Formats: sequence, structure tokens, C-alpha cells
Amino acid sequence: MGFFEEKIDGRRVFDGKVFSVDVDTVRLSDGEIRPREVVVHRGGVGIVPVTGNGEVLMVRQYRYAVGEELLEIPAGKIEAGEEPEECARRELSEETGCTAGKWYDLGKMYPTPGYCGEILHIFLATDLTYGEMHLDEGELLSVSRIPLDELYEMIAENRLPDAKSVFGLLKAKDILQEKDG
Repeated sequence: MGFFEEKIDGRRVFDGKVFSVDVDTVRLSDGEIRPREVVVHRGGVGIVPVTGNGEVLMVRQYRYAVGEELLEIPAGKIEAGEEPEECARRELSEETGCTAGKWYDLGKMYPTPGYCGEILHIFLATDLTYGEMHLDEGELLSVSRIPLDELYEMIAENRLPDAKSVFGLLKAKDILQEKDG
């Protein structure tokens, strides 16, 4: 027997610019009725941009929701009608000023599946060409070049708490080792 939950009723209680919130009533696979609060999000992308000498372009920005500045891979939300790779190309250009000659799809992840339906699509970008950043209005960030080995150490020492960054860097590791090997 598989587990499932069937929506039997629901209502939108918040409709915002970035996400919405639904309060649903569901029937569990054992027949029990339970409430569910769900954050509805269009999804996003994360990009692991790797330079020719094995450094990753990482962005540092303040994240209000957690109250601290975080080091992360470049990322952003998918716009209506936009495909994930198209979004990744746009976000890489906006946040780092770069374009990439080669793209690798590293898969998708659910960052917080307990209450949010957001899907993040993660990409590896190599053969970078450098240009000018063009950030969104109100977006403040800086770009750092950090060697891959240093980032893997940071992951091992729990000094890189951003889930999409950890996922992307670890998923990229095999592809990058194959390219070097």
C-alpha cells in the first residue's frame, strides 16, 4: 500500500508576489481527514558556475527570512512561461554578468517539501564568458570566486548552510571530476 493524500477542500488565504498560501483539507491513505497549509511557489533555479581554473562564482547576500548574510550559488525564481534553463541563463547573467558555453542539468530538488511545493532546478555552467552584472531592482549581492575544494570543506564543516548550494556543488562534483580526469 502506498501513502497518498487526496485534497477534498481548500482555500487560498494569501496571494503574494513571490508565493501564495493555501489551507487545504485532505484525506490520508488511511481515511483520516487532516488540514494542510501549503506554500505555492512557481519554482526556481540554482546555477553552479565554474571557472576554467576550478573556482565557483558564489554570491553573498543578506537573507531577511533567516536574518543573516549567506554564501550561495547564483539563483532565482522562474517567471511565468519561462523554462528552467532559460531562467538559469538569465539569472547567471543578472547576478554574475556571465554567460556559459556549456550547461549541464544536475536535477531538481524540493527545498522544503513539508509545507512548500517549490521545485528548484539546478544547473552546472562552464566555459564562462564574463560581462557586466545587471541585478534586479532592490537586489544587493557580491560575487566571490571560491575554489571547489574550499567549498567542499565548507560543506563538510557545516559552514555552507544553504541547501541548494550544497545540493548543486555535490551534484556537480562527479561531472567536474570526469572533465578533469
